Amino acid sequence: MSYDLVIRGRRIMTTAGEQPREIGVTGGTIVAIEPLGNGLDGARVLELGDDEVLLPGLVDTHVHVNEPGRTEWEGFASATRAAAAGGVTTVVDMPLNSIPPTVDVGALEVKRKVAADQAFVDVGFWGGAVPGNIGDLRGLHDEGVFGFKCFLLHSGVEEFPPLDADEMERDMAELATFDAVMIVHAEDSRAIEKAPTPHGAEYASFLASRPRGAENLAIAEVIERARWTGARAHVLHVSSSDALPMLASARRDGVRITAETCPHYLTLFAEEIADGATTHKCCPPIREASNRELLWEGLLDGTIDCIVSDHSPSTVELKLLDSGDFNLAWGGVSSLQLGLSLVWSEARRRGIGLQQVVRWMAARPAELVGLTTKGKVALGYDADLAVFAPDAAFVVDPQRLHHKNKVSAYAGRALAGVVRRTILAGRDVDTAPGAVAQGRLLRRGSVERVSGPGPDVPDPAPEEG
Repeated sequence: MSYDLVIRGRRIMTTAGEQPREIGVTGGTIVAIEPLGNGLDGARVLELGDDEVLLPGLVDTHVHVNEPGRTEWEGFASATRAAAAGGVTTVVDMPLNSIPPTVDVGALEVKRKVAADQAFVDVGFWGGAVPGNIGDLRGLHDEGVFGFKCFLLHSGVEEFPPLDADEMERDMAELATFDAVMIVHAEDSRAIEKAPTPHGAEYASFLASRPRGAENLAIAEVIERARWTGARAHVLHVSSSDALPMLASARRDGVRITAETCPHYLTLFAEEIADGATTHKCCPPIREASNRELLWEGLLDGTIDCIVSDHSPSTVELKLLDSGDFNLAWGGVSSLQLGLSLVWSEARRRGIGLQQVVRWMAARPAELVGLTTKGKVALGYDADLAVFAPDAAFVVDPQRLHHKNKVSAYAGRALAGVVRRTILAGRDVDTAPGAVAQGRLLRRGSVERVSGPGPDVPDPAPEEG
């Protein structure tokens, strides 16, 4: 038989590791995986170079797109172009910092309408849990959100207020009735209030203002409330290695809890952050080098499940680059386009293989949100793929990023690994100006609608960088 697309290469990242294989794709799905040399026939054939590995497209479940309402910070077109350029084929959008936040069905409908014709990769949505919207949670779930996010301290925007621990427990009990997951920004507001107030450009002052204890206390609350309610819980952007033994112990006890961390916690460390470098401000903060080492250990032993970006951009002006004031600058690190290269650069230095990196950044995030046909190169899975040159290198130039605001904590950093081509549902993703978006909007377990070109539209030539 003839397939829509055949990909041949010596290095295909299957579930059994890198293998010489031929992949047959029909209707956007992987329908054949054969040994290299079997001569599968396709309307289109892609031959990989010897220096290239075919990976499953990454799944990033922690992205702040910010549209509508704060589209000058980021938008669906710019964010999903950046995702595609970084080998990410699925993103799940956070319920803030858009206006309105995704805390009821009406707000979700607004966001879907805005995203529909701008998505260059597949996009799903989280719902929000805020004081007073417990009655909206089931409706959002039925409309296909992937779970619900809450904060245990001020979120940074007034329209998305935090829950206290008792409110979180009540919402968790509600979510347990339909088996939805609560994802939590876990920092304790009381501990933050008692910590020193950050001042000026000193990074050490900012770090002291967001102590590990605040994160540890909040994670302990999440664990116990999940234990009492039986709900599924997920701890976002773990930065404190102190919390890892608690998480591991809770899981041994049967608590339904998972955790993630982010590239900035795995590749940066406090001792190297210059005073005034507000590009590096995020909450919870980037901690010491010794802490970073323990986070890597937590990944390797399975305490931390996955790596996602927490892409949280703002305008350049809000980062206060001139004054370098850590107290007043917006907190967030933009890394959606760079995540794979960042993590791979650090992992290979530690002797960690590419297969493990892909598991952390594709398979496990897909499992977190129940996307059962994404995150692997396997029969029956979506043909969402990335052609990656792991030994190629580049230097980060913020002006070449698709992020709307050209500011990066990684400017000038040399990284290993170049994404040369991204494929969504068997078609190359074209991110050039004027290109038509072809991403799909996702509900839990299904595709809501498809936008973009049909399969007869020619694919662009591969481009490095």
